[in-house]
Amino acid sequence: MSTITVTLPDELLKRCTRYAESLHVSRAAYIRQSLERMNRETERQLRADRLTQASHKVRGESMRINAEFDAIETDLHA
Repeated sequence: MSTITVTLPDELLKRCTRYAESLHVSRAAYIRQSLERMNRETERQLRADRLTQASHKVRGESMRINAEFDAIETDLHA
């Protein structure tokens, strides 16, 4: 495990300490868990962004194909 030094605003550190105590974990464990949660949320958001970008890339082709199916469904002789 590596060690880092972080400078935090006093009020943020006080809240971290208070919340860690209320959860009966060390302040370091609380901060580690907070970082892990933020990483998971960031990974989820990045994955959602990639899916949105992929969806936008194929949207035009999907609309064209849907239009072809629509034409077939409405034209009995197609």
